[in-house]
Amino acid sequence: MKTVKAILSYVDHRPWALPRAQWTYYQEWNRALFLHWKVPERQLSKLVPTPLLLDTYNNEAWVTLVAFTMERIRPKGLPAVPFLSNFHEVNIRTYVRSGDKPGVYFLSIEASKSLSAYTARMLSGLPYEPATILRQGEAFQRYASTNTNRHFHLDASFTIGKKELNKSALDLFLTEKYCLYMEKEGSLFRYDIHHQPWELLQIEQINLDINYRVGELDILEKPDLVHYSDGVKVIAWDKVLAGT
Repeated sequence: MKTVKAILSYVDHRPWALPRAQWTYYQEWNRALFLHWKVPERQLSKLVPTPLLLDTYNNEAWVTLVAFTMERIRPKGLPAVPFLSNFHEVNIRTYVRSGDKPGVYFLSIEASKSLSAYTARMLSGLPYEPATILRQGEAFQRYASTNTNRHFHLDASFTIGKKELNKSALDLFLTEKYCLYMEKEGSLFRYDIHHQPWELLQIEQINLDINYRVGELDILEKPDLVHYSDGVKVIAWDKVLAGT
């Protein structure tokens, strides 16, 4: 409980106030690798539901692959169940807005445990699917993921560097988002989240083999920007209709 109170007490960095409703889930996004690409807006706009607007930075559209370990996810008032609550995840997201609330929209989400993927998909409605995901190392790390159903492949080996002391406006645009959007049965929903600011570290060296295709969008090349973070502790709320 002290952890939750500490998270909720720090709000100066948020672009809008915390939801008035009671939060529903606690979770941790740990040991996160961020790979960011500038992409053609024409290709990306076809993948985003019509009610949402693409959110661009200096008129450039971006997608981000985040590979991390989800840990201790639990409903409010209940304990985490490690065999279900802890798993590796790889997601690809882009940046959108509805009204005055910028957020993310997931193009794909993969989890390392089939049961966790199924449970997350049923409870949240987000497009979780199972994949084989491996994470190794400490200072020198490796993330490897294979999704045979969609022929997705990631193999990233990298060395973690120094703390990013002066985060740029682009760094903040790509990492500090406090809601996600989801379309279901013709309706657009928003999930609000809250966490303290990401502490970003530099990546000194990275070897990358990647092959993702979503619609007309191919993610095959070296990213335009990379980050690493030890992680954040996250509070989440139930979904609401976007615009409320």
